[in-house]
Amino acid sequence: MLIDGRLRDGLEHVAEDARICEEIGYDGAWNSENKADGFLPITLAAEHTQRLQVGSSVAIAFSRSPMTVAYQAIDLARYSHGRFVLGLGSQIRPHITRRFSMPWSKPAARMKDFVAALRAIWAAWETGERLHHRSEFYEHTLMTPNFAPPENPYGPPTVYLAAVGPHMLRTTAEVADGLFTHPFCTERYLREVIVPEVAAHRPAGAAPLEIALSAFVALDEPDVEAVRRQISFYGSTPAYKPVLDLHGWGDLQADLNTLSKRGRWDEMVPLVTDEVLHAMCSVGTEQEVAADLHRRYGQLAHRIRFNRPGDTAGPGRFAGLVEALRSLG
Repeated sequence: MLIDGRLRDGLEHVAEDARICEEIGYDGAWNSENKADGFLPITLAAEHTQRLQVGSSVAIAFSRSPMTVAYQAIDLARYSHGRFVLGLGSQIRPHITRRFSMPWSKPAARMKDFVAALRAIWAAWETGERLHHRSEFYEHTLMTPNFAPPENPYGPPTVYLAAVGPHMLRTTAEVADGLFTHPFCTERYLREVIVPEVAAHRPAGAAPLEIALSAFVALDEPDVEAVRRQISFYGSTPAYKPVLDLHGWGDLQADLNTLSKRGRWDEMVPLVTDEVLHAMCSVGTEQEVAADLHRRYGQLAHRIRFNRPGDTAGPGRFAGLVEALRSLG
């Protein structure tokens, strides 16, 4: 199981965080497109490392066109010497339409077409053949030599998609190389819902879908409270109710949702019981957390990232946890 670190928000942190990730022994490092651009920091991370995989977890696909992303991704693949992983997510309708002022419809079908368009564009650049992609959502039929990027000896990047619901999980299985699971997840949901769903829709002959986890971890009491608060926030969202339903906790979602609509955020936190917390979060010393993560996910996930909500300390905070998890093989 590969171990990934996190690049903090702010370009001023990226070079240091990337170097630390590589020195500690992380296999990859990801940045999130929350408060800044999803791709610019990766350029700095690639520049200041030699072996570390670097990628977006996730860049918002529907705020861009496939052609825009194709150029950015191929530039980063070439500049990083093939170490770039393109991670894409759909976001939700209000953000796409009201924050980015972009169209929204049939997100799973649109994402499937987005990836197909990317691959068509990359293939046209690689082979020199005519670009011809027409579909319900995207049309790319013009590419002249003057606008084709320089030769890229590393090939197009690996593509990961973020998915929660069944439709996006199927899309991911059909067209992507990897899957980013949501932090609001349990071992049981991963084992009983996600893995069977993607296996059922993976094309025959395709390589196994790589599963990348963002697993909640808590090494002290402030960590526990931060995770409990984040679970209460995620749990209020209807899209994540299936995770709770699987465990018989569906009523919790309704209660959290009601409080969230009234802005009573602090009252939501105590509703997350220890049972719910421990189902979603590994708690204890570095050795205990490492052992728990290995037991839960060692046979299910291709890669894992430690998630402590609100953490501003940088990737060095989990150096001991990386070492402890590495020792388990």
